[in-house]
Amino acid sequence: MRLVTACAVAALVICAAVPGSAQEKTLKIGVLNDQSGLYADMGGLGSVAAAKLAVEDSGLLEKGWKIEVVGADHQNKPDVASNVARRWFDVDGVDVITDVTNSAVALALSQLAREKNKVELVSGAATSELTGKACSPNTIHWTHDTWALANGTGKAIVQTGGDTWFFMTADYAFGHALERDTEAVVLKSGGKVLGKVLTPLNTADFSSFLLQAQSSGAKIVGLANSGVDTSNSIKQAAEFGIVEGGQKLAGLLVYITDVHAAGLPIAQGLILESAFYWDLNDGSRAFSERFAKAMNGRKPSMVQAGVYSSVVHYLKAVEALGDSKDGAAVVAKMKSMSTEDIAMGKGQIRVDGRKIHDMYLFEVKKPADSKGAWDYYTLRTTIPAAEAFRPLDQGGCPLVAN
Repeated sequence: MRLVTACAVAALVICAAVPGSAQEKTLKIGVLNDQSGLYADMGGLGSVAAAKLAVEDSGLLEKGWKIEVVGADHQNKPDVASNVARRWFDVDGVDVITDVTNSAVALALSQLAREKNKVELVSGAATSELTGKACSPNTIHWTHDTWALANGTGKAIVQTGGDTWFFMTADYAFGHALERDTEAVVLKSGGKVLGKVLTPLNTADFSSFLLQAQSSGAKIVGLANSGVDTSNSIKQAAEFGIVEGGQKLAGLLVYITDVHAAGLPIAQGLILESAFYWDLNDGSRAFSERFAKAMNGRKPSMVQAGVYSSVVHYLKAVEALGDSKDGAAVVAKMKSMSTEDIAMGKGQIRVDGRKIHDMYLFEVKKPADSKGAWDYYTLRTTIPAAEAFRPLDQGGCPLVAN
């Protein structure tokens, strides 16, 4: 009996030493976003596809790693998202959650990821609070944020004569933050805010809000919303003749999927800011071509490009550490390494979790200037990384030394 036991123990030791068995390296990546509602086009299943492309490009599969990508729909509800994330962390062995469209959801999951010592890579949510007072050693904010959007689009519009504003604001954390940050820029730049109105998330009828904007006489109607809410606002503004009447729309967070939904005849002339455009350079075109093959010809939004970019860098950090189970350690390693990938190029990650890269100001083309489907933007200017995001010492992040 002792001999059998000793042999059994020996067999276990041998198995533990054999590559591909007990020493097998595994990872599970969860893409948690809106897959059926107003943000499904700019994130949704496209973000799942982007994460899978990142895994393919990491080279880890060829090295014997087992990496699984799973996805779920949080329905833009923080409680639903928290329940899914908790099950993923506690039961399903998910190591990192990415995309996380919806700022209220991202803020809730940031605290949960810290509690469970997992990783949150935010691409879809925009509130700058993620790297402000709500910053976490387990969260990185990757693609864009409300401070960057306000200081890029807002400042440019005021400086070119758009000095009176009326805000139509999505009534949740993201909209409030975007309105707040943009209003501060407008006032600092010498402009005035003549009025504002809160709009329900995912409403189909913006008529009463647009009439208020129209009657305000403001030169600029600031759309502090995103996704289908933005494209519906633009379409209905055209029906009310707002632009024809002399007012201009400012899309404070516009995705290429919104322009695609609205169409160039309606969206032409719109000024917007983005961290990514598929036709920006050779790298973005190469990534977008592969993405389009996986998504029936659709080009990626900046959120989907950000998911790819963030997962690529996460996998580099995990490989360098040789361990993915200590979330805070993985995030610290990510911060210590410069970022670089074909979709978004080079960047850095600050101590507050803000990923730093160039931002771009675009103008939507006239239909006659477009060469075909998804050829929608003309580059107006590049905002250098050093200027694009809130200074490190102004966010109030507890991770930043005084």
